[in-house]
Amino acid sequence: MLGKGVVGGGGGTKAPKPSFVSYVRPEEIHTNEKEVTEKEVTLHLLPGEHLLCEANTVLKYVQEDSCQRGVYGRLVCTDFKIAFLGDDESALDNGETQFKNKVMGENDITLHCVDQIYGVFDEKKKILSGQLKKYPEKLIIHCKDLRVFHFCLRYTKEEEVKRIVCGIIHHTQTSILLKRLFLFSYATAAQNNTATDPKNQTVMFETLKDWCWELERTKGNVKYKAVSVNEGYRISERLPAYFVVPTPLLEEDMQRFQGHNIPIWCWSCHNGSALLKMSALPKEQDDGVLQIQKSALDGIYKIIHRPPYEIVKTEDLSSNFISLQEIQTAYSKFKQLFLIDNSTEFWDTDIKWFSLLENSSWLDIIRRCLKKAIEIIECMEAQNMNVLLLEENASDFCCLLSSLVQVMMDPHCRTKIGFQSLIQKEWVMGGHCFLDRCNHLRQSDKEEVPVFLLFLDCVWQLVHQHSPAFEFTETYLTVLSDSLYIPIFSTFFFNSPHQKDTNMHQRQLSLPLTQSKSSPKRGFFREETDHLIKNLLGKRISKLINSSDELQDNFREFYDSWHSKPTDYHGLLLPRVEGPEIKVWAQRYLRWIPEAQIPGGGRMATMSKLLEMMEEVQSLQEKIDERHHSQEALQAEAPCLLRNSARLSSLFPFALLQRHSSKPVLPTSGWKALEDEEDLAKREDEFVDLGDV
Repeated sequence: MLGKGVVGGGGGTKAPKPSFVSYVRPEEIHTNEKEVTEKEVTLHLLPGEHLLCEANTVLKYVQEDSCQRGVYGRLVCTDFKIAFLGDDESALDNGETQFKNKVMGENDITLHCVDQIYGVFDEKKKILSGQLKKYPEKLIIHCKDLRVFHFCLRYTKEEEVKRIVCGIIHHTQTSILLKRLFLFSYATAAQNNTATDPKNQTVMFETLKDWCWELERTKGNVKYKAVSVNEGYRISERLPAYFVVPTPLLEEDMQRFQGHNIPIWCWSCHNGSALLKMSALPKEQDDGVLQIQKSALDGIYKIIHRPPYEIVKTEDLSSNFISLQEIQTAYSKFKQLFLIDNSTEFWDTDIKWFSLLENSSWLDIIRRCLKKAIEIIECMEAQNMNVLLLEENASDFCCLLSSLVQVMMDPHCRTKIGFQSLIQKEWVMGGHCFLDRCNHLRQSDKEEVPVFLLFLDCVWQLVHQHSPAFEFTETYLTVLSDSLYIPIFSTFFFNSPHQKDTNMHQRQLSLPLTQSKSSPKRGFFREETDHLIKNLLGKRISKLINSSDELQDNFREFYDSWHSKPTDYHGLLLPRVEGPEIKVWAQRYLRWIPEAQIPGGGRMATMSKLLEMMEEVQSLQEKIDERHHSQEALQAEAPCLLRNSARLSSLFPFALLQRHSSKPVLPTSGWKALEDEEDLAKREDEFVDLGDV
């Protein structure tokens, strides 16, 4: 798996011990310029990666309240990443290991991961964009994975400052063509270096056989059939080459409207009920076509309402659910809570942190998604109803809710392989527009809408509340979210299977978690229609739109009943959705903020300490039982465990990058606010409660 952290065990590479790193103040760097050149660190390039510009004698800051120190080195920009090469690598060998990204260093930023660039002019911070008339003395980079980098350019040569600043701005802000993505350069250069893991059994859903296997696994093959009507993308460039539909549905109906208004099967429950999804028809149609559409809708309506499809509950996600704009606005506010420049800013924000969190509405959106998924589950599990998800293009909230329902209902989807197959089926083959939603091409008329990150956050709530039910950890989810911005593998960089197959040809570059077992199909890409129908066609389709109000009482009874019983981790899994139960995903959002860490706290540190105590007890027991037996081997291992556990924190394994202050100090400006808020002392603080992450 690509990224920071190893899921389910595994090793790492040697990491620096922070106390060994030589830090300097800005004024010291001028006298050490010759030393910087002598200690220059080699830049390691990936296959197909090219150096674009660089600057020497750059100071990377470590922020503190009282002063600013850092490591000097070289700042470079390639067609893949921005990298800082410090001179502290001589102090790396300290005998300890750290989870590390296999491709990215801790001071590397992929160009796609850059969120915002700021310059500091005369102590004033300004957003940098376009052509600059004046160049900053400091450069601040905010990343989409919520890291914040500070670079001092005061002692860098003027021509190098111009080159590196202009280069970074240009290559992180200028819109690009699809073929200019780095993954194409890497695919060409690394063509002979791709290895397939023989143990990987992730189902790619690129063949008819894969869909038939899924039908058989869920026992849905009686009522549904896998079809190849779209092989070669003959009827729709939005749909995958193969998919599953109700058995009575005729091929002519699927061909008639280029893939719209086809009830596509997602998953079948043990009781025979099923989850389906359907996209709407394009809005611009003449009267003759509308009449034909109504006729087709009549046919579809009859199909999904006759045996064995008698009862269908329809969820209209285009009008009765959250919007993409709500997600974009909420996350824009939410992420600002974690893009912290220094300790002072952290403590200044801390006093109003909860109100800012509430105002962002991000946790409320997570709650609404989980609640909607439970409502769908109640219809399928308790009422034995089929559920049809209806959305304009069936590629955003259909992906999110169908995936959440399967994670909660199907224990196979809570295994690592099952979860990977689920993402491949519902998101990649389901046509989620990763390219547009992540705005990988940096289009000026588009904004990032993190629908997939919202899904991962919802899954994290489940993992946090029911960790024994999952084969993977929260670190796996964090690494997966980071992979959205690493343009090496194609999993999260296309809008549809057709677009990927057309542009990648026979070259398959997916994350190792989704290694293909079959060859891609070829075709031609056409951009999706910008304006899809807002109101579906009149009276016939209105029969499908049912109000969810009548199900509220059933939902509450179903929800309370499930939570009143012991949890079966191999069966149905429901999250708690009451206010305090929906929490901040601390490992992902707080991992780069040292002040938010609890040294020696958190689950990993607690478990490590318990293991040490168990080992001690076992060692003592063996000494009692076998007084004459040597215990040297056991005694030799104990110090290693104790040393490692002492360095664990509540944000393991992303907690070794620290600001080197002896202890967090609350600025005096915060004391008055604390005195005015007597109830704050009684309020549960999530920064202190990170031991539960």
